Amino acid sequence: MAKRYNMDGRVAFITGAGGGIGRATALRFASEGARVAVNDVMEEGGRETVELIKRDGGEAIFVGGSVASGKAVESMIGTVVATWGRLDYADNNAWDAVFLPLIDMTEEQWDNAFDVCLKGVWLCMKYQLKQMTQQGSGVIVNIASIAGIQPEPFTGAYSVAKAGVIQLTRVAAGEYGGSKGIRCNAIAPGFIGSERAIHAVTQEFITPEATAAALARVKSSPAGRWGTTDELAQSVVWLCSDNASFINGAVLAVDGGMLCV
Repeated sequence: MAKRYNMDGRVAFITGAGGGIGRATALRFASEGARVAVNDVMEEGGRETVELIKRDGGEAIFVGGSVASGKAVESMIGTVVATWGRLDYADNNAWDAVFLPLIDMTEEQWDNAFDVCLKGVWLCMKYQLKQMTQQGSGVIVNIASIAGIQPEPFTGAYSVAKAGVIQLTRVAAGEYGGSKGIRCNAIAPGFIGSERAIHAVTQEFITPEATAAALARVKSSPAGRWGTTDELAQSVVWLCSDNASFINGAVLAVDGGMLCV
C-alpha cells in the first residue's frame, strides 16, 4: 500500500488487533511507516498480525492482556514506551458483548460488556493520556458504534457502553486538547464486514427476525452493503494524521449513510 501520510518513526498502539477491524488498522498504520504495538487477549491472532506486518517490512510487537485490567493496561503502555520511547497514536478497538433482550441478560454478561467496551476504553485512555501528556502530543481514536447513537433492539449493554465511549471521548477532548496537544476522537462504525461482526449478526441475534431486520437495514442503507475493515481502518489512520489536525472531540460515523435513513 502506498503511503498517504508522514508516519515514519511514529508509534501506534491498537487494542483488539488480532483480527477484523483491529488487524486492518494495525496493517494500515504499518503501511504508513508507523511502528505498531498489537494488543489482543487472543495471543495467536495478535502474533499473527505482528507477523503480517513484519512480512511486509514493518516493525511491530505483541503486547497481550485484557483492557479490562488496569495493571495489564499500565504494563502494555509501559512496554510500548520502553520499546520505542513514545506513543503517538492509540486506537481503542477491543469489544465484547452478547445480544439478548434486556430481561434475559445476566448481571455477569452486562458487567463484561461494560468492563471491555467502556471501562477498558477508559483504562487505556488513562495510561495513554499520561504518556501523551508527558510528550505534549498524541492522538487517540476510540471505536464506538452507531448503536451508541441509534440503538438496535437486543444490543442493550453494548449500545449503552458505546454511548458511554462517545461521551468519554468528548470529555477527554475537552480536558486534554489545546495547550496539552492531544486530540481525542471517536468513530461510530455501522455494519463493518469483519468475520466477528458478521457472525454476531447472523448467529448471535436472539431471533431469525432480528437478524433479518438487521440485514434488511444494511441493504436499504444508502451504501446498500457492509463496509470493509480497511475502509474503517483508513478512517482511523486519517483521524490520527496531521491532515485531521483541527478535529478534536468529533464522532465520525463510518456507516455508509445508515444513520441518514
